[in-house]
Amino acid sequence: MWDQEIRAMGSCHALLAASVLLSTVVPAVLVPGFSVYGTHLVWIYCLSSAVTGVSAVVFWLLGLAPPARKHTLGYKLSRLFRCCLYFFLSCLFFHTVLVLYGAPLIESALETFSLAVLLSSLTTVRCLCVLGPNVQAWIRVFSRHGAMSVWDTCLQITVACTLVGAWFGAFPIPLDWDRPWQVWPVSCSFGATFGFLTGLLAAPTWIHYHRKQLTYKCK
Repeated sequence: MWDQEIRAMGSCHALLAASVLLSTVVPAVLVPGFSVYGTHLVWIYCLSSAVTGVSAVVFWLLGLAPPARKHTLGYKLSRLFRCCLYFFLSCLFFHTVLVLYGAPLIESALETFSLAVLLSSLTTVRCLCVLGPNVQAWIRVFSRHGAMSVWDTCLQITVACTLVGAWFGAFPIPLDWDRPWQVWPVSCSFGATFGFLTGLLAAPTWIHYHRKQLTYKCK
């Protein structure tokens, strides 16, 4: 059972990593003048859309989303609305945190909100796909000993790696190097993306080598 889940996780993460690559390569071929630096906000939204779309499809195919208690169209639409609302609130939360950490409040508001959208796409969307719009489940998973499955542990690792990567990405910004990747929020978005990719690689590996402890913990 554990090996099957780890293989499914590896396949899922490979598709997500491929979506990151395609969101960079495909626009460069199809969009005139596209570049990661020159049209950075376009790249951010391409990446956010790709990761969000692939996450929704893959996790739905894997059947990881919590089952709906009702099968009526009204309930499903209500649940979809709540997921969209959670995503929007997540964007506002990350935007507020970025401003509190020193991001320009007005001058670069669009850039800051775009980074918030990217962070929400790399973190909140996965939580919505696995846990649904359930605040109690989110609190349980991200508490100290709240992981009850390999996918809960995977969420913890990928979210942590993404946020830490974005945090480390902010370090070069104040340095007087005058590099194009130091312009806000290029280095932070790169850091978040590399952190996300690191989490995709680290989660199955860590779970594979610690599955005995996780088996005891999840009982």
